[in-house]
Amino acid sequence: SPPIFLMMSATQAPTAAEGDVVMLVGVKHKNHIFRLAAGQSMQTHRGEIPHDDLIGLPWGSIVKSHIGRTFHLLLPTVADLINELPRRTQIMYPKDIGFLLMAMGIEPGKIVGEAGTGSGAMTLALSTALGSSGHLYSFENHPDNLDLAKKNLQRFGYPERVTFRQHDIFEGLELVNLDAFFLDVPTPQDYVPQVRAALRPGGHFGSLVPTANQVMALLTALEKNKFAFVEVVEILLRYYRPNPRRLRPTDRMIAHTGFLVFGRPVFQPTIQQ
Repeated sequence: SPPIFLMMSATQAPTAAEGDVVMLVGVKHKNHIFRLAAGQSMQTHRGEIPHDDLIGLPWGSIVKSHIGRTFHLLLPTVADLINELPRRTQIMYPKDIGFLLMAMGIEPGKIVGEAGTGSGAMTLALSTALGSSGHLYSFENHPDNLDLAKKNLQRFGYPERVTFRQHDIFEGLELVNLDAFFLDVPTPQDYVPQVRAALRPGGHFGSLVPTANQVMALLTALEKNKFAFVEVVEILLRYYRPNPRRLRPTDRMIAHTGFLVFGRPVFQPTIQQ
């Protein structure tokens, strides 16, 4: 028998369309994220749901599989997508990515670079925040990582907003006047001069490094290359159990994942007397 759909509301609401990336959330918040395509089906251990039965449903609908198991149809956030990415390397956490996007002024229309594409978590977040009018140049040394990042963007993101390059940026970037640049490499201090040359005056530099000695080496390089407004930040995240009768922290928290280091290149212009 066909799946039964229970509508949350009879009023007009935005609906899921073919080509949308959707999220079905089941028992214990188990997520299934995929792109809707007519004629295909979502297979889970809790039953099958044809994509055709999801296309046109309002977001937030309650959906039942062919064996009667319940799911919620939701539009995934960038954090949801990042947590689902296939990965070859350790990905960045949404708690760090969100702060980075704000601190580095990432917004629609900006032209941005990153080095150390990895599995593409930051690439996905950057390209989403840049909008259709912005663009990202993403550099990665390892071809396997680059191939996986491209596949992840094809699956979940906006690959048309990203130019991927297999390139060691130690040799230079061949880009100028970028609004921001993010480094996620083991020795970011080695690439500060190249990044400075690619940034516009007053642009934004950001990096994530896991250890204190790496931070100190990076701070030395930023000072040497005349970066100002330098900041070092660590973000800790604690969730609470959402029970109005027994509100308390969850048993585990996401503590140290890395140090965020920021700076902005400044210039001493020559003033004609």
